[in-house]
Amino acid sequence: MIKGSCCCGTVQFELSEPPTMLGTCHCTRCRKVGASAIAFVKSSALEIIQGRDAISTYKAVPPYKYDRCFCSVCGSALGEILSCEESFPIAANCIDDSIEVENSFHEFVSEKPGWLKIGDSAKQFKGHPS
Repeated sequence: MIKGSCCCGTVQFELSEPPTMLGTCHCTRCRKVGASAIAFVKSSALEIIQGRDAISTYKAVPPYKYDRCFCSVCGSALGEILSCEESFPIAANCIDDSIEVENSFHEFVSEKPGWLKIGDSAKQFKGHPS
């Protein structure tokens, strides 16, 4: 099991298998909530162990399509941890254990700040990957 949690430990989850993919989102929204590294997980692999009632949601406004969840106690970004989709992104920063998944894409590079230099060869997309 791969363990994960928010900063204060109120929200805790487990993954029965590693994320299928890791990416970096450079949109202003993800940067502001501190969750630019996103790990895609299968819904069947994620179990929220505690703190489901402490998860709040920030609704997406186009061009963004994913609502963002966060811990209502400490504010940690959790990605789309309450999604009903088969696969969805969670904030990679909340995964406590080591995972062997490398960054495979950068999205919303059109919103990337000038001070940030992309230092890997992962695919880059102006917006959401197609």
